[in-house]
Amino acid sequence: MDPSLFRALSEPNRVALLIRLGRNGEPTTVTQAAACCPVDLSVVSRHLAVLRAAGVLRAAKQGREVRYTVSPDLAASLRALADALDACCPPEAPPDEEGTP
Repeated sequence: MDPSLFRALSEPNRVALLIRLGRNGEPTTVTQAAACCPVDLSVVSRHLAVLRAAGVLRAAKQGREVRYTVSPDLAASLRALADALDACCPPEAPPDEEGTP
């Protein structure tokens, strides 16, 4: 898994943008995506570029606009990470009724 994914998701506005695009369910312009964040359109555009470079988003140019969608590979990557963590670090068993593990 590429560390750029974690860097891309370490910024709250980028996470908000990802959630917005995921919930939208269709290709979304920068202007439409910007509705989620209290930052300038140019900042939103830079955030989307970081997410795209990390493989979180895909972009397709349609006329003069670029429309973004969540990469279908993202969920698979996150599932693989969760599976790896489950395999190496299983959750502790709950304590029995007497309070001992």
